[in-house]
Amino acid sequence: MIVSGKAVDAATKEKIILAVGNTNGVASVETAQDEDTQEAVFHTVVKGDTLSAIAKKTLGNANRYMEIFEANKPMLSHPDKIYPGQTLRIPGGKA
Repeated sequence: MIVSGKAVDAATKEKIILAVGNTNGVASVETAQDEDTQEAVFHTVVKGDTLSAIAKKTLGNANRYMEIFEANKPMLSHPDKIYPGQTLRIPGGKA
């Protein structure tokens, strides 16, 4: 299946990519790396990950975990409910 379109902004585009990519049965999502998303940073959750640990690794401060949580709403319903294989958008993160 091919879906195409243009999002209103980079954050919305990234959330669409994540929502589709985190759907059962979807093996991969291909998207053009436009100037609006070329700086996008994503993290694939592994066993033992927490949002705090991901925040420390990608944002340099474990206390910034709520930024990751907010950037991944409504896909995430609670900061403690992440699972291995899930892809998260890291706002202002570093690869």
